[in-house]
Amino acid sequence: MLLAIDAGNTNIVFAVCDKGEVVVQWRATTKPTRTADEHAVWLAELLALQKLSFKDLNQAIIATVVPAALFDLRTMCHKYLNCDPLVVGDANVRLGLNVKVDRPDAVGADRLINTVAAHERYKGPLIVVDFGTATTFDIVSADGDYEGGVIAPGVNLSAEALHQAAAMLPRVAVSRTEQVIGKDTVPAMQSGIYWGYVSLIEGLVTRIKAEYGKPMKVIATGGLANLFHKQIAVIDQVDPDLTIRGLILVHARNS
Repeated sequence: MLLAIDAGNTNIVFAVCDKGEVVVQWRATTKPTRTADEHAVWLAELLALQKLSFKDLNQAIIATVVPAALFDLRTMCHKYLNCDPLVVGDANVRLGLNVKVDRPDAVGADRLINTVAAHERYKGPLIVVDFGTATTFDIVSADGDYEGGVIAPGVNLSAEALHQAAAMLPRVAVSRTEQVIGKDTVPAMQSGIYWGYVSLIEGLVTRIKAEYGKPMKVIATGGLANLFHKQIAVIDQVDPDLTIRGLILVHARNS
């Protein structure tokens, strides 16, 4: 079976995959200081709960936007899975797309993987909105190529920045408010964060479509997509497993 690892700035996802499908997946906080052995201890316990072990895993693929985390993730695969993992971004790993931007090597691995998965399932042209540490908008052509995008601060990042920068403002949970006008500090902050992001996404999608000049589907993914998509009419589809499916596809193309 395949172990697909998606290491983002906030969370890292480990997914066990078999015959092109996700069997089970787990999410942990990304800590670049976590060693290969620490990853292995945590993962071994979760595998055991599913009556699995490292002996069931003989292949691996890694995508990360945290360079400091890569060494120990790669070491874990060598030591405990006895395999050499594919790493998205390495010169020998083929994605099957063209990256049509000024500096292709600067595009995050997760954004390229999302492009692969989105084109495979939804064709295009597409806008992929990923609700992560940053909220990213990625443009996928009808041919499946990556054509650029937009990067905005993530919703949790913005909420934390508001708390850190303003002495009188507390830390608040991101949640939908029934009314836009808040009658106290906390609901006013929650409204600004939630409905402000709804407007940000609707506004940017509208501008992207106008600039691109062709009909585009909008696919949402990422941890907070389900919190927002019902209030955002421009989102056509939510796909929480988009990145992991992209890793499965890339692994198959390079096997």
